[in-house]
Amino acid sequence: MDFNVKKLASDAGVFFTRAVQFTEEKLGQAEKTELDPHLENLIARADCTKNWTEKILRQTEVLLQPNPIDHTGARIEEFIYDKLEKKLPSRTTNAELLGQYMLDAANEFGSGTPYGSTLITVGEYQKRLGTAEREFLQTSATTFLTPLRNFLEGDWRTISKERRLLENRRLDLDIGKARLKKAKQAEAKAAAAPDFQETRPRNYVLSASASAAEHELRVAQTEFDRQAEVTRLLLEGISSTHLNHQRCLQDFAEAQATYYAQCHHFMHELQRELNRCANAVSTPHQSATCPNPVSAAFPSGPPSPGTIVPNSASNKPKTLSMEQTQLPITGTRKAKVLYDYDAHDSSELSLLADELITVYTVPGMDPDWLVGERGNEKGKVPVTYLELLS
Repeated sequence: MDFNVKKLASDAGVFFTRAVQFTEEKLGQAEKTELDPHLENLIARADCTKNWTEKILRQTEVLLQPNPIDHTGARIEEFIYDKLEKKLPSRTTNAELLGQYMLDAANEFGSGTPYGSTLITVGEYQKRLGTAEREFLQTSATTFLTPLRNFLEGDWRTISKERRLLENRRLDLDIGKARLKKAKQAEAKAAAAPDFQETRPRNYVLSASASAAEHELRVAQTEFDRQAEVTRLLLEGISSTHLNHQRCLQDFAEAQATYYAQCHHFMHELQRELNRCANAVSTPHQSATCPNPVSAAFPSGPPSPGTIVPNSASNKPKTLSMEQTQLPITGTRKAKVLYDYDAHDSSELSLLADELITVYTVPGMDPDWLVGERGNEKGKVPVTYLELLS
């Protein structure tokens, strides 16, 4: 083991001298070299960037993984796989797990029973929602969380290291200034004393000490200027960091929009499937009292024209009677399509969002559907996908 005692003693001496200089500056007993105003502004801007990046990263992680215990476990798992240089496996989402429980329950109750078939339908859509959530989490981690972590764990560590080095160079510079000042004062005091024969060697020593202090100060000033330039170049790179984080933020917002659009689409599809199943098995007497689980569980989204919203204080949601849901349509009228819709059979008409079509109703038709026409194409369309125009 190469143990250099002289170097250790020298480093300890430098550390002690810097500590003394720093303490005297804090107590107002020593002068402090001020940094360039531009450099000071860059440092303040970098600190602000670091602090807000940490807060945004932490809160985004909470948003994507609300449970603190799960979040901590996920970070530990991610750290272990990163150290092992292996790809992190996809985590099953809560919605996927719920959907699988529903499918397993349907097998127990019987898939041919009304409850079992409904469990299968809802379970499949829950798994779709879970898959969409998992894709959203993976996309967000790749396009948003990872760049923010890379900045904090990479670029910011480099900046912090160079800033600490700059602070040490500044302390060395101020120490050199203080030593030169003391040497000059001692030399001037000796020069003002009576020129006795015995004081001449001492004057030579003081002059040599002042010259050495001047040399040390020049070296310290050069190292400080060089380190200040290196630090300035690194801090000016914060502007590029802002641009990169701006692009990442746009990608994150786009991933959110895609995820919520998928959820909205799946919920409308689930509502249509459950309504179709209810209409297929209900008798006329049951249709007035059969509960509509989707209307109660998912109140968001465009309601059918003429639909009456149930009282929020009621604990038992009810579907509306035929008289309440009958659309007040006479003849034909225009309608704007709100969402894309894919026809499930030849009797239906596929729709594209924002297009205008002609719609009308026929006697005895399901009130949740209309007949839509687009040129020579005609077919049934769901009312919840339309905005009727006057």
